[in-house]
Amino acid sequence: MTDPYRPHRVAIAVAPNGGRRMKADHPAIPLTPAELARTAAECLEAGAAMIHVHVRRPDGRHLLDADAYRQATDAIREEVGDRLVIQITTEALGIYTPAEQIAVLKGVRPQAASLALRELVPDKAAEPAFAEALAWMKRENVLPQIILYDPTEALRLSGMIRRGLVPWPDIPVLYVLGRYTVSQTSQPADLLPFLGPDQPHFANWSVCAFGRYEAACVTAAALLGGHVRVGFENNLHLPDGNTAPSNAALVATAAEAARGLGYDLCEAAEIRHSLTG
Repeated sequence: MTDPYRPHRVAIAVAPNGGRRMKADHPAIPLTPAELARTAAECLEAGAAMIHVHVRRPDGRHLLDADAYRQATDAIREEVGDRLVIQITTEALGIYTPAEQIAVLKGVRPQAASLALRELVPDKAAEPAFAEALAWMKRENVLPQIILYDPTEALRLSGMIRRGLVPWPDIPVLYVLGRYTVSQTSQPADLLPFLGPDQPHFANWSVCAFGRYEAACVTAAALLGGHVRVGFENNLHLPDGNTAPSNAALVATAAEAARGLGYDLCEAAEIRHSLTG
């Protein structure tokens, strides 16, 4: 008898700050390059292989700026070397246009970047600019991840791949379980519509979730073949409902769950290889 089940190596990404929460929400939310660097080191130790970075204005507001990203990236790299993949966000947060988002992406030329499909391709007319940005990412070896908030967006992305607008036969995606609302609490079942029989299958997919059941949601994702993203961007609480003391505590919770189920954790080098592959 052969066992058809083979646990895969799970990649844990940490999203330590996002573009909305402030120190009033949690004193340990990192906003400055130095704080991001310390958080990166703590989360690396806890089991993370990638950090999803937002930068802020001096007053704490969301910012897309090439110089600010370079400062944050340099600080993180000085602290952890190449042991974490550093992924920047291109999230607009209702402030930036698709053209401005793409301009910052090209200005930074990061190791990795996330791109929200609904922001960068709000309609069919925006497809050529999005396709050109992806082609640029492939030429410059920038690792992509497409953020999908709804299963219909996955179908739309799959159609773009079939039409040749995406310069890879497959592309990493992040399924977001829920929305940025005060009371949002995601449930593991929220993942199922993304994985239905009529949905496209992406070889490299991750999940992030909101609220105290974040660990349950990402554990379900790991069991079903996915990777995970945790952190203060979406959740401030441990599974028991208590406030997490740090981003590293949320990473450690996810890492413990994965290891307890027999999964090994990916390291940064494996993420780079899997994304480029």
